[in-house]
Amino acid sequence: MQNLPKKVRSKKLSTRVDLTAMISVSFLLIIFFMVVGELAKPKVLEYGMSGCDDCGEYFSCRHIDENRLLTILLDENDEIVTSSGLVNFPIETPKKVNYSKNGIRKELVSRSKIVLEYSKSLGKPKNGLIVIIKPSQKSNYGNLVNILDEMKILNIQNYSILNEFTPEEEKLLATR
Repeated sequence: MQNLPKKVRSKKLSTRVDLTAMISVSFLLIIFFMVVGELAKPKVLEYGMSGCDDCGEYFSCRHIDENRLLTILLDENDEIVTSSGLVNFPIETPKKVNYSKNGIRKELVSRSKIVLEYSKSLGKPKNGLIVIIKPSQKSNYGNLVNILDEMKILNIQNYSILNEFTPEEEKLLATR
């Protein structure tokens, strides 16, 4: 027998794939889509009275209870004008206040107490103050942030930011 050349077999290497990076990317994508899904939900403040089953018409339940309403007008030079009730028919005379603890915070606390007493007398103790914040074109962004901080500090949950002024509100700011 002759010496036949041996077949050279290649050495088999281990085929191992490291999936650590893939798992990290997967978790990042899952978190991203969870956050995007949560942010995509509409956040709407519905004005009106909850639990209004006894009024026959749909639209009559959607009115704003003006006794619960406080309008905050932000103007230039860090000026604030507050108006309780509707601006056309205010419950109290509009007041000019400042951003201090004895200014806007005192006004919000006192108005909240009045509204809670009013709501308790109607048998709806959970109905609190509704605040409408209206920054003028001349007010700065910091003033709006300060008012939103006050809403958070005082736990006022029903507030809205609008940028449309009625003629009465413009007159009110012009006279101040």
